[in-house]
Amino acid sequence: MNEWIRGYLRAQAAAHAAIPIEGVARLIEFLQEALRHDRQVFVFGNGGSAASAAHFATDLGKGASARLARRFRVMALTDNLSWLTALANDYAYEEVFVRPLQNFARPHDLAIALSVSGNSPNCVRALEWARDHQLRTVALVGGRPCRLAELADLVLAIPDTHYGRVEDAHMTILHLACYAFMEHPEWGA
Repeated sequence: MNEWIRGYLRAQAAAHAAIPIEGVARLIEFLQEALRHDRQVFVFGNGGSAASAAHFATDLGKGASARLARRFRVMALTDNLSWLTALANDYAYEEVFVRPLQNFARPHDLAIALSVSGNSPNCVRALEWARDHQLRTVALVGGRPCRLAELADLVLAIPDTHYGRVEDAHMTILHLACYAFMEHPEWGA
């Protein structure tokens, strides 16, 4: 058992070491631009990625905004369970993220999709709509060719297919994006 744990941790360290630093810096720049121009940030994903989306929205809206003159306007599209299930029931699960975007999104807002496979139909549908309606788009994905990578302005790919390792690396990227503003509020000026 100990050897399996050591192996898992070695693979996790490799996934974290593969986080694209230039891509994270670009994500922070996208967030700076959204903040500067009072644009909305939308984030979404399924399963563990849904939890990461909600966590990111909390950290960006609360912690990262705390010392800034202007606060981030951020929404996790995963967080309104009654709306999400109504959309899934009345339309299709593929519509659960795109329909709220249709209500709230404006050109130049920021849409961030989280998906280890990069092919989740509801995330793909939302990012297609976002791209077609002039939103800036970001995809955090795993290490295989995927539709989200084809759609996004910025792709942060972790070269692994293990869901736990990729989701952990994605959360590290999202924490980096938030802590950039928590530890350097001047970057939000």
